[in-house]
Amino acid sequence: MKSAYVADLQPEQAVNSLFLVRDKEIRTSTVTGKSWLQLELVDRTGTIEAKMWDNFTDIAATFERDDIVKVRARVKVYRGKSELSIEQVIPARPGEYTLEDFLPHTKEDVEQLYRSVCKTAAGVSNPWLNALLKSVLEDPAIAAKLKRAPAAMTMHHAYIGGLLEHIVSLCGLCQAAAAHYPEVNADLLYSGAILHDLGKIEELTYNRGFAYSTEGELLGHIVIGLALVRRKIEAIQGFPAPAATLVEHLVVSHHGAYEFGSPRLPMVREAVLLHYLDDLDSKMGAMRATLESKDGTAPWTARNPSLRRSLLRADEFLRGGEAGASGESPKPPGGQKAAGK
Repeated sequence: MKSAYVADLQPEQAVNSLFLVRDKEIRTSTVTGKSWLQLELVDRTGTIEAKMWDNFTDIAATFERDDIVKVRARVKVYRGKSELSIEQVIPARPGEYTLEDFLPHTKEDVEQLYRSVCKTAAGVSNPWLNALLKSVLEDPAIAAKLKRAPAAMTMHHAYIGGLLEHIVSLCGLCQAAAAHYPEVNADLLYSGAILHDLGKIEELTYNRGFAYSTEGELLGHIVIGLALVRRKIEAIQGFPAPAATLVEHLVVSHHGAYEFGSPRLPMVREAVLLHYLDDLDSKMGAMRATLESKDGTAPWTARNPSLRRSLLRADEFLRGGEAGASGESPKPPGGQKAAGK
């Protein structure tokens, strides 16, 4: 059984535990010509990179991506980030592990999250939008996937139940925004919040590790989600065409810009608001995960690739324990470029 988790690993710790292989690659240095086995290993608490430098060729052929392996290694710190220096890798046999140990999971109660979304949907007063949301949420095939799907592969809410957690959080932001901007059509905004990422239940696979489905690779979640929503609309006899168009517009425009994969720009008030609230919640989710990680040099985190920056742990900074002998605070790993550069 699993004996050590990623979140608990400490520098120079000897590790003999089970991990799921998220990625596997043999790399070669262009400078030295030396090759090594590069792995990305995961469990339900996090992700860690791992390297095996010697005698790895035959071993690498014994396991594949999404396999569970037994790893003997030591924790090293490289450029402010923990990684494993591997001594041995052996494929685990069925019965030696429980799959739930390796898939990250929301800390929230999934059933409670689902009830919260259903309660929000029930409060939508427009009868057509109410019927649409009800038909989606009460579809057993959709509900089962919605309760498990992550919101993304890595960027934010990247864990089982993450999509549902993201939707609930976004609905809370919509409630506050609609109260602040009374001119907004709250029913339309809530509908967009619940439906905007629906395509992710088919874009991603999440039974044994996270990956893109073939449909996800070829179409993406916006196109998949649009098709799902359109089928539900077409099944409701008499659904008004203008309402259908606006709901579909919220789905296809929620990424906000063409360069971010949005087929159309947000062109109605509710679509613009949904985009910015969605973007805010995704970034706060990414920041939460980064700040909770141990990687980095206190009080700075390791660099977050999606945010393109390291983050300052403000609570540590304010406690004043991070200043060195010179009285100056440590700089972020590798320096820090201005945002957006």
